[in-house]
Amino acid sequence: MVPQKQAKEAIVSNETGNETRGKENEDESQQSMFSIKNILWHGGSAWDAWFSCVSNQVAQVLLTLPYSFSQLGMLSGILLQVFYGLIGSWTAYHINVLYVEYRNRKEKENVSFKNHVIQWFEVLDGLLGPYWKAAGLAFNCTFLLFGSVIQLIACASNIYYINDKLDKRTWTYIFGACCATTAFIPCFHNYRIWSFIGLGMTTYTAWYMAIAALIHGQAEGVTHSGSTKLVLYFTGATNILYTFGGHAVTV
Repeated sequence: MVPQKQAKEAIVSNETGNETRGKENEDESQQSMFSIKNILWHGGSAWDAWFSCVSNQVAQVLLTLPYSFSQLGMLSGILLQVFYGLIGSWTAYHINVLYVEYRNRKEKENVSFKNHVIQWFEVLDGLLGPYWKAAGLAFNCTFLLFGSVIQLIACASNIYYINDKLDKRTWTYIFGACCATTAFIPCFHNYRIWSFIGLGMTTYTAWYMAIAALIHGQAEGVTHSGSTKLVLYFTGATNILYTFGGHAVTV
């Protein structure tokens, strides 16, 4: 009887150990999946804010700087780049101060921003009143509307030079449909993976252009004459303003 009892206890113990190990393995797999999901999806940290700003800064406009410098000339290009950068940084500093002031006031009222991204019109409402909120909201909506249209047209123009089987308007429709899918992203905190992808793709393109230029060099017979028309000069200046001035607001 004793050997049989010991055998039964060994079987039960073995089965219990297998169940425990199975649960541990399942918990470990769930934790690893959860951590991967966190890495790719759940944002909201200071690093996410930094990556979001960088992915906005290192955008396709930055890749057009060589063309802008050809319109402005090296001296004007460098001076305007430094000037716009300083003005943009000064603006971003003041915007950050106002954001912190608004957040501190609201936190004293026990307002939680755990799942909320503070918008600029909210800051204006909290610090200046509802009329400024309406003005800020109107400006934000207008800026985003025209900015998104410009981006779609720019993407369509770029891809048209690669594949001209479709016209630019059709490519604009295609990119518009693709971009519309971002409406399904629950919160701005979930843009982490898109920031990584955007930054990686743009950085790859920039390095590709730089390495290709170093390997192949300058084509024979090229002359650097600068802009022949005043409107072209200001076109280059506007592009640098958009890159180093307007993009600082994303901070």
